[in-house]
Amino acid sequence: MSFFERLFGSRRSQLPNINFGRYTDAYKTEEQQAAWNRSLELFDQDKHLEAYREFFTYLRDEKADNVQWEADGDTLHFKFWQGSQRVTGVATADKVTAESKIARADDLNVGFLRRLMEYNYTLKFCRFALDPENVLSIRFDTSGIDGSPLKLLHALRELAIHADKQDDLLLDEFRTLKPVEQRIEADIPEAEKEVKYNYLRREIEAAFALIDKAEPDPNKFPGGYAYLLLSTAFRLDYLVRPEGYIMDILERVYGIYFTKDDRSNQLKIIALRKEFQKILDRPKEAVFNELYRTRSTFGINVPANHERIVSLIDGELPNMDWHLSQNYLELALAVPQYIAGNALFQNVPPKPDRDLLHLFFQITEPGFFRELGFPVYTTPNGMPDKSAVMSAIRDIVERNRMEYPRLRPDFTRLDFSSTPLFAKGYLDMIRHLDLTKTNL
Repeated sequence: MSFFERLFGSRRSQLPNINFGRYTDAYKTEEQQAAWNRSLELFDQDKHLEAYREFFTYLRDEKADNVQWEADGDTLHFKFWQGSQRVTGVATADKVTAESKIARADDLNVGFLRRLMEYNYTLKFCRFALDPENVLSIRFDTSGIDGSPLKLLHALRELAIHADKQDDLLLDEFRTLKPVEQRIEADIPEAEKEVKYNYLRREIEAAFALIDKAEPDPNKFPGGYAYLLLSTAFRLDYLVRPEGYIMDILERVYGIYFTKDDRSNQLKIIALRKEFQKILDRPKEAVFNELYRTRSTFGINVPANHERIVSLIDGELPNMDWHLSQNYLELALAVPQYIAGNALFQNVPPKPDRDLLHLFFQITEPGFFRELGFPVYTTPNGMPDKSAVMSAIRDIVERNRMEYPRLRPDFTRLDFSSTPLFAKGYLDMIRHLDLTKTNL
């Protein structure tokens, strides 16, 4: 939510309470960083419980209310949230344990037991386990002497992320598994689900229609269609923010295309289309069940500096030129949308970059944002609105000016004559930003 406060300022209270993109813990406050340093110092002084209190202060996001703890004598009880999962634990000077309950097994199916046994070999700190009541959980424990804040950070991150990912996947695949407790977070409004569901289907069907139109022939010119399908996956992940099965498919789309194997680009496009078809085949009720609001403690993506974004733009943006010259405008637009989506899907960009990339999607996907009740930055005929766009960019600059005093976008790089040309110039503008931070 703080992201939208930065983006819209005082107008935030007038906007729908909708989050976009995956949660990130990369933007820690000065108070959180100070708590981390105190935690390390206290642990080195063998003051373990005091160190753990500071550690959870470091993890806690006040706006998300994601971490809670309380002391009971020489014991610290804690709990935190990751998506739809709750992690609970106990810390003493001698030992730290944590657990997240995944599901209850009505029958000990060999399939899921073997799956989890194999999965355990991929985990570094945690393991899946069954208790005497056939409750499946993921657990972590360590002795106090070996339970440094750094180890807890890596271990609890692993536990939380795998618990949140596996609960939906296992419950969807194995019918003998049942939820242990009711979902922690609330459903989103039905009207919001309807907008997101329709957008999900509409964008996939539009991509299929372009492939079937075959202008240009995807067998001869597969590159543009690869951008089209990948940009669709990244965009749906960021804008719709699905959980569970659909989120896993969108991640699989990325993995299939970038896995180094013997398949040609043409065959990979066929494989990607099959994955998207699974989303179209999914019952509407099942899709609705994967659209819900969550709070998290750990982000999946790693922070990236501005140079990473610059490198991505430099490497990919020229690939839209041929499609522009041949008037394949949808495929041309897919390239900058791929760049923006990739930057947000894989990384946590610096704040100005992230704010500007979100604005990029508001400008290039006005129908979706309008249906959700957000302001749009296009004219009635669908072209980028020069006045509204430049005003929004200036607002982002002002909110980040204190930390990034050299943030001065070059508006002359923007071309408002068409959406593809605007998208190209907009990313070129981001590419040339100076994100040198203030020297404190």
